[in-house]
Amino acid sequence: MPHPLPAILAHLDQQAPAAEARLVDWLRIPSISAQPAHAGDCLRAADWLRDQLQGMGFTASVRPTAGHPVVVGNHPGPGGGAGGGGGAGGGAAAPHLLFYGHYDVQPADPLPLWTSPPFDPAVVQGPHGPRLVARGAVDDKGQCAMWLESLRAWHAVAGGPPCRVTVLVEGEEEVGSPSLDAFLAANRAELAADVAVISDTNMWDIDTPAITTRLRGMVYAQIDLRAARRDLHSGLYGGSARNPINLLTQILGELQDAEGRIRIPGFYDGIEEIPAAQRAEWAALGFDEAAFLGEVGLSLPAGERGRPPLERLWARPTADLNGIWGGYMGEGSKTVIAAEAHAKLSCRLVPGQDPQAVAEGIRRFVAERLPADCTAEVQVFSTTPGIAVPADSPWVQAARRALSAEYGRPAVLMGSGGSIPVVESLKRLLGLDSLLVGFGLNDDQVHSPNEKFELRCLHQGARSHARLLAELAGGA
Repeated sequence: MPHPLPAILAHLDQQAPAAEARLVDWLRIPSISAQPAHAGDCLRAADWLRDQLQGMGFTASVRPTAGHPVVVGNHPGPGGGAGGGGGAGGGAAAPHLLFYGHYDVQPADPLPLWTSPPFDPAVVQGPHGPRLVARGAVDDKGQCAMWLESLRAWHAVAGGPPCRVTVLVEGEEEVGSPSLDAFLAANRAELAADVAVISDTNMWDIDTPAITTRLRGMVYAQIDLRAARRDLHSGLYGGSARNPINLLTQILGELQDAEGRIRIPGFYDGIEEIPAAQRAEWAALGFDEAAFLGEVGLSLPAGERGRPPLERLWARPTADLNGIWGGYMGEGSKTVIAAEAHAKLSCRLVPGQDPQAVAEGIRRFVAERLPADCTAEVQVFSTTPGIAVPADSPWVQAARRALSAEYGRPAVLMGSGGSIPVVESLKRLLGLDSLLVGFGLNDDQVHSPNEKFELRCLHQGARSHARLLAELAGGA
């Protein structure tokens, strides 16, 4: 009996206009999780997805949380049983896949900068052909739509997916997923799977697919430094009283040495050098750092000297001040020595670093530079570790085969300078590795006005997911 994949790919080609229309319907729902006025819209977006899954043979429901609801769908696969424990071309039983995404979107402000209404999707021409412009077009409704359409095609042609599939789509990713960990912990048995599949990342470029195998983690802290009991007249006390703003900027000015290395105690403990093969693969990509910086009006690279650009962006940790304030900041002048000064600091972490140890290192860094008559408090708001997925994982290898078959060129194993917190949550609470196969582009203007998704990426992403299902289930 012939494999159904060729017919599934042909079905996706034929149904591309219908797939675009379905995505437009979903994008019209302003599911802005940050704004309480849109709570009803978040529920509508969840209901829409539930109905789509039910139409493809899934048992699906909208589940309440302390915040916006979660959509969960389950399909038993061709055997109708539990499945699990194999696949990815290994010849064993087909695996159980967990597809994760989010239906919530960022606020659309500032509205005057949009060329069309953010929740009235527009198809416009661009350098790569037609593109869909709307809030959520790529982050993450469009990227969810790709695997959703691949599942729809498998249902239409083969009666269902080739393996057991669970779908988990939340409505609070854009506000930090405050309800997700509790939901994962409460539903461990139902959500147990072999691997998570996530499309919320980028390609290398529109012609070159990518699998993200490295994510940086985060320690986010606020430093509050205090000196005198009250604000002081700078004429009466200047030259005698300690100025906490001066002191804080002096301390923070020592965060990096002349070579760009971070001076927080123990900051580099546990970090392993990336494999030589990975470094060579990144070097072969021909990344143009001058052009990358030029797009934002810069010309001179920063960071650790002696490290290649992509290594600095994807595989080395950072410490960046995100805000600093204190004293008088109104119009005109006020001659005051403020009693306190504050700063926000984010450290992007790489695999091997212990977030708690880094947080303690920040406290020590400040304390070691603090005069006896001043006090400082370091508040730590979030800690997440860096994540690395082994390049030789069978899931990664299956994805590379699927993407190479679709694009006719090898998929890049790339890193991400940012964080995707759900990856850490899925690993910590469910024991799942994540396969990060995304189809966004650097110019998609995520979180900005005129967010867009290339229809070429939408269509090839759906075809890639169809191929990926075949590969993960045991080969095409």
